[in-house]
Amino acid sequence: MSYSGVGSSPGNVAVSHGGKMKLIDRRLKLTELLLRCSATALALLALILIVTNTQVKQIFTIEKRAKYTDMKALVFLVVANGIAAAYSLLQSVRCVVGSVKGSVLFNKSLAWAIFLSDQAVAYMSVAAIAASAESGLIGIRGEDELQWMKVCNMFGKFCNRAAGGTASAVLASVAMVFVSSISAFSLFRLYGGATATQRQPNVAVTK
Repeated sequence: MSYSGVGSSPGNVAVSHGGKMKLIDRRLKLTELLLRCSATALALLALILIVTNTQVKQIFTIEKRAKYTDMKALVFLVVANGIAAAYSLLQSVRCVVGSVKGSVLFNKSLAWAIFLSDQAVAYMSVAAIAASAESGLIGIRGEDELQWMKVCNMFGKFCNRAAGGTASAVLASVAMVFVSSISAFSLFRLYGGATATQRQPNVAVTK
């Protein structure tokens, strides 16, 4: 039986579609791996910059040492970046192993777990950055209503390094947001693929 208007057999269409999906999947895996590695390095850099940040200032006869534990927002940022770096490293290893084996993610439960974990880590990082940025602004400008004095004019080196650590955390967070988008695409395309597979036999019968 012949079909008018159809230039290729169903077998050829399936092969072409499969090859295109494999190419997309390969590019997605490479992009995801690069983003996760970048997030790991940037989050680790932010953690190191903040944890090792300290400055001693002589105020009259009193020696005052500024360190990250003096600000709860910076402690939160250190914890968040530590979790983000460890998580991104584990996911990077998973991506490498998957690429070496040539496996494709078809397990919906695992895809959901990765998607939700990526979302949680990304939101946690954004929240930590927001808290750190707010504390930084108070350190620069002070808060007259609460009688909080400026500290960055006295501990300039400490504030500059904390700003550098926060900037690195921002870049890591951006990478994690893009990773979350990729994991969302990888998850929901499983449902789209299932729908297309269910519809295809009906189309063939109709023709």
